[in-house]
Amino acid sequence: MSIKHWPEQERPREKLIHQGASALSDSELLAIFLRTGTQGISAVDLARQVLSQFGGLRALMSASREEFCQGFGLGDAKYTQLQAVLEMSKRHLQEQLMRETVFTSAEHVRTYLSSQLRHSPREVFAVLFLDTQHRLIRYQELFMGTIDAAAVYPREVVKAALQYNAAAVILAHNHPSGVAEPSQADISITDKIKRALDLVDVRLLDHFVVGDGSPVSLAERGLM
Repeated sequence: MSIKHWPEQERPREKLIHQGASALSDSELLAIFLRTGTQGISAVDLARQVLSQFGGLRALMSASREEFCQGFGLGDAKYTQLQAVLEMSKRHLQEQLMRETVFTSAEHVRTYLSSQLRHSPREVFAVLFLDTQHRLIRYQELFMGTIDAAAVYPREVVKAALQYNAAAVILAHNHPSGVAEPSQADISITDKIKRALDLVDVRLLDHFVVGDGSPVSLAERGLM
């Protein structure tokens, strides 16, 4: 049955309007993005099929162009549309943080870092450089690694902090596996960077590990 013949409260677009986007399932959100299904398949059923093929929304959104276009009912047009949506979301969050938000809430940081790092297929080590009011000066991805490791050099973090005249920094990196538990190596490099920043009077506020769920704060865990 076509979606237009569904009860109004069950149609993804109407459900979003009346209940908000958070009320929708992954397949319903993807169905709105896809807009239409294919012959004999509704947009929601197509979305379920695509999510099943990729193993979930995270894998779909982090897929390369070649991988994405192999999906049933997908192609270059949908790929470019998705990339544009992702980039607009990142820029929107960044503008909010640079103009309005003071980094006094770990939740603000989690939201921003999730948008930046959650879907990367490789490990990325990033730094948020903050001013004296803990407002964002710049977000920079300093080190790129393989799927399970990134070489991190404390001197490069210090160098960038001085370049941007930062008063404080927040570290972040993702675990492509999706498991956000900090490793002993994460704790060790955090300590090394903190000691290096102390020498130039730059505060290290936190280090977040980004995975599938909510990013984990080492400061909240008492690990720094």
